[in-house]
Amino acid sequence: MPEPMPREPYMSGGGRAAEDGAIAATGMGGAMDLATSEGEVLEQQSSGGSEGQHPDGPEGTKGPSGKPRSLWSDAWRDLRRNPVFIISGLVILFLVVISIWPSLIASGSPLKCDLAKAQEGSQPGAPFGYDGQGCNVYTRTVYGARTSVTVGVCASLGVAIIGSVLGGLAGFFGGLPDSFLSRITDVFFAIPVVLGGLVLLSVVTSNTVWPVIGFMVLLGWPQISRIARGSVITAKQHDYVQAARALGASNSRLLLRHIMPNAIAPVIVVATIALGTYIALEATLSYLGVGLKPPTVSWGIDISAASAYIRQAPHMLLWPAGALALTVLAFIMLGDAVRDALDPRLR
Repeated sequence: MPEPMPREPYMSGGGRAAEDGAIAATGMGGAMDLATSEGEVLEQQSSGGSEGQHPDGPEGTKGPSGKPRSLWSDAWRDLRRNPVFIISGLVILFLVVISIWPSLIASGSPLKCDLAKAQEGSQPGAPFGYDGQGCNVYTRTVYGARTSVTVGVCASLGVAIIGSVLGGLAGFFGGLPDSFLSRITDVFFAIPVVLGGLVLLSVVTSNTVWPVIGFMVLLGWPQISRIARGSVITAKQHDYVQAARALGASNSRLLLRHIMPNAIAPVIVVATIALGTYIALEATLSYLGVGLKPPTVSWGIDISAASAYIRQAPHMLLWPAGALALTVLAFIMLGDAVRDALDPRLR
């Protein structure tokens, strides 16, 4: 009897595999064709992908060059379309500019005072009036932005760097370092922030902003550390990290090239929101008399001095408090916009 003709592997497209196509054995004893005919490739390129699919990928996730957009490029695209981000960004940009060059919109020195004009209201050259010492409230409000922005930015950077490094290392290596860091963070979480500031800063005699910044970093890094630890633990379990480890990547390369770029987003969001909180905390400590001290110009110092004259001269309290509230609100709104852009669950 004639021998039966061997069957060629079945293809999902209804045709037969090319003679030089790659055949891969499956776990069930069958075979799977890994080759694609040139006609199918040309058809896919001409139609822009599968039927009903956007040529730029699902829901337009590819950029103009045809490559898939990253999380950061998608986030930047969403931020540019978010009016909350635009408004808060413009306010923060204005605050940064007047912090660097306050003389652009305010003339004179914030320390120049005239007791003869104490508690006087708005007049030419002093649109916000004068405080209890006869100092120009407008000039002091403008110059006070430098102190608040400096404290907020430096404290947030210090907290983000220290917390990210410690939390990332603990989450990556685990074991004893992770347990030790967890117990340390529990101790710091048990310290009330305002009470800790009253105790620690009451013995400081420096008039600079650095003791206040150091105190905020000391009590602020555990929160960022815990967030970074959780993000690293989640990221290191992904397949691309396991593949890089199997290929012989070192621990430093795994952390810097594969894990941290994908785990840093929550840290950025929390640090951005916390920046406004640190500005409010500096004003609170200065109001209580343990933060910044004269002759440093600070919104907290001016609010503390104006609280005794709130009935006779409410303008002394209104303008620095309003500037403080606007600054804190701008940074919180910016943090919320960044969080919405970086959270894949909200897409």
